Amino acid sequence: MREIYLDNSATTRCFPEVVHLMDRICLEEYGNPSSLHHKGVEAEAHLREAKQIFAQILRCSPENIYFTSCGTESDNISLIGSALANQRRGKHIVTTRIEHPAILETAHFLQQQGFEVTYLDVDSNGIVDPQAVADAVRPDTILVSVMHTNNEIGALEPIAQIGEAIKRKNPDTLFHVDAVQGFGKAVIHPRSMHIDLLSASGHKIHAPKGVGLLYIGDGVKIRSILFGGGQQKGMRSGTENVAGIAGMALAAKMLYDRFDEEMDRLYGMKEFFVSEVQTMEGVHVNGLTGRASAPHVISLSIDGVRAEVLLHALEEKGIYVSSGSACSSNRPHISDTLLAIGTPKQYLDSTIRISTSVMNTREDLQAAADALRELLPFLRKYTRQ
Repeated sequence: MREIYLDNSATTRCFPEVVHLMDRICLEEYGNPSSLHHKGVEAEAHLREAKQIFAQILRCSPENIYFTSCGTESDNISLIGSALANQRRGKHIVTTRIEHPAILETAHFLQQQGFEVTYLDVDSNGIVDPQAVADAVRPDTILVSVMHTNNEIGALEPIAQIGEAIKRKNPDTLFHVDAVQGFGKAVIHPRSMHIDLLSASGHKIHAPKGVGLLYIGDGVKIRSILFGGGQQKGMRSGTENVAGIAGMALAAKMLYDRFDEEMDRLYGMKEFFVSEVQTMEGVHVNGLTGRASAPHVISLSIDGVRAEVLLHALEEKGIYVSSGSACSSNRPHISDTLLAIGTPKQYLDSTIRISTSVMNTREDLQAAADALRELLPFLRKYTRQ
């Protein structure tokens, strides 16, 4: 049975080239980059090269690039670090109701520390209005955090317009963007988009788990929340994951070297799959489609079938999808995103997510569509008995 993996928003398979590079580093160039001997110099060279790669992609200085253990850590440093560093100027933070738990849970923590957080609504497609963001910004607003790409329905937020609106209202307010789902599938240039802080993660772009990226803009006032040996200019202490960082940089380079071609292909596959499922009775696509949405995320609400039941039925056919955000799938929780976009109650536990990558093909999506067409009538009949 052929395996069809369509849960790439949860994690991706590593590029073979990334694995080979990491294997070489782990076995041959394994020095500590803080060491002064040759092995250390070899390791440090990988970090410098990785910074150059990311700086070129983001059109920034290598000095703006920091490495973390994951997107969640990058989000935590951005929110907590900037809140602590700027609290004398104000204690007000703005975010949206559809953010990843790495943002929402951190915002809740900051509220417990005496910060005030405004949670903005989104429209039925999961889009936040830039004017609503600007209206929420006050003289004491120190930070706004808005995700680039929603991980559940693929909503693309108008980041450049939001950044411009924030800076027009209060130039001192910092703008953080959680780009964990967007990096690798969108062109993101922080300086021109008024982004002060940006988070990304390796395992979403065909690199390993356990490595993340944090962009910190020039002059951004932020405090470290991890203390130790003072690596990375004291911002993120701890011996760097050299193999993971080098692997993430290589994966990013591979994606952006073929960006236009691969994004055209991903959007084509998405358009094909959406057209297939829209012919099926009782299947509803959440959010926008086409180029107004992310190229790799498709959210389907399905009449009369629980998501968990459908997920396992597809799994028996070798097709792997998600019933929501895998980052919190081990904890029963109604989706904040589905609630925020006004999803009818009967669909809150009947929604699945299909998420593709550059490793998928049109044939994969044809097989998934065929499986849905076969399974749904049977599962509905079984559910009604």
